[in-house]
Amino acid sequence: MIYADNAATTKMSATAVNTMISVAEEAWGNPSSLYAHGQRAKEILEKARGDIAAVIGAEPREIYFTSGGSEADNQAIMSAAAEGRKKGKMHIVSSAFEHHAVLHTLEKLKKEGFEITLLDVHSNGIVIPSEVESAIRDDTCLVTVMYANNEIGTIQPVKEIGEICRKRNVPFHVDAVQAVGHIPVNVITDSIDMLSASAHKFHGPKGVGFLYAKKGIRLSNLIEGGAQERGKRAGTENVPSIAAMAEALKEEIAKIAEKSAYIAKMRDRLICGLSEIPHSALNGDGKKRLPGNVNFCFEGIEGESLLLLLDDRGICASSGSACTSGSLDPSHVLLAIGRVHDVAHGSLRLSIGEEITDADVEYIIKSVKEVVEYLRGFSPIWRDLVSGKKEFIL
Repeated sequence: MIYADNAATTKMSATAVNTMISVAEEAWGNPSSLYAHGQRAKEILEKARGDIAAVIGAEPREIYFTSGGSEADNQAIMSAAAEGRKKGKMHIVSSAFEHHAVLHTLEKLKKEGFEITLLDVHSNGIVIPSEVESAIRDDTCLVTVMYANNEIGTIQPVKEIGEICRKRNVPFHVDAVQAVGHIPVNVITDSIDMLSASAHKFHGPKGVGFLYAKKGIRLSNLIEGGAQERGKRAGTENVPSIAAMAEALKEEIAKIAEKSAYIAKMRDRLICGLSEIPHSALNGDGKKRLPGNVNFCFEGIEGESLLLLLDDRGICASSGSACTSGSLDPSHVLLAIGRVHDVAHGSLRLSIGEEITDADVEYIIKSVKEVVEYLRGFSPIWRDLVSGKKEFIL
């Protein structure tokens, strides 16, 4: 099997697994308890908080543990909205291709009277900082832009956007779920006020993540019931998973330069090989993208059929976000960068990791070429394109 869907989830590292088991067996006490066994769990919890904070340039007290990126996104956005409402500021700026954890939260706020501005991301999948600045108003209470897109992998000019928000005194939230552990992220140099991350995207366990909130940011509670996480997230902390998350993140950061260079080389080989397929197109900027992300559209085919046939050949891939895999609608990300519905339906996302080999890359290229040709062979859409009844778009 060749696993090329790391944007959906990553395999837990041996370090993360061993840490999780060890803590579960040896420090299973409640970290809120005052006796020694509980305090041992508390020590592990706070060490993980400090380790994670150090990776992103934060202070330990600015890290709040959550169930994952979606919860962190929700809490960040709802908190900024609550503070904005108090001040009569009910305008939020975001982009049209955010993760649904952001977009659906913004839709909810819109029903509550907030005005939402969704910026274009243009054909290269990049938000333009000057357009963010133009969109900010006196009543803007939040700018929320993802660090790297979960489907097409484009890396956003977060530092420039952060500087604009700081200058205009507007809180800046970043969904960094796809970025943390894969590219350097620093909340200080990037002028980030709130940041969301999820462990299972960087070889940690599922069901755990964290929210960074800069000192002075007032968080609203999504979950009530206890004083955990300094009163901002009730519920007994999942210490084994949190400890595993911290160890996985440290491990990834320790080798990030070497790992990223290798994966990016393999990514570029995939892009080069798949670009040889007629009437295909890479989605998003060719260089300003995550090291392991390759996203293509192939005219005249359906992405679902492509995935199933690649699975038959032992290749695990996707056509977009795993969170929307049950939807029949084309990707909102691809529509946002200007792909028409027919073309957006024929998409393929390959998100590779450091275990990929030269032979794997060659096999993926060969397999995609053969499967695309096979599918086009009995596609009525492709026949219409070849016969001239319809015009090619790509």
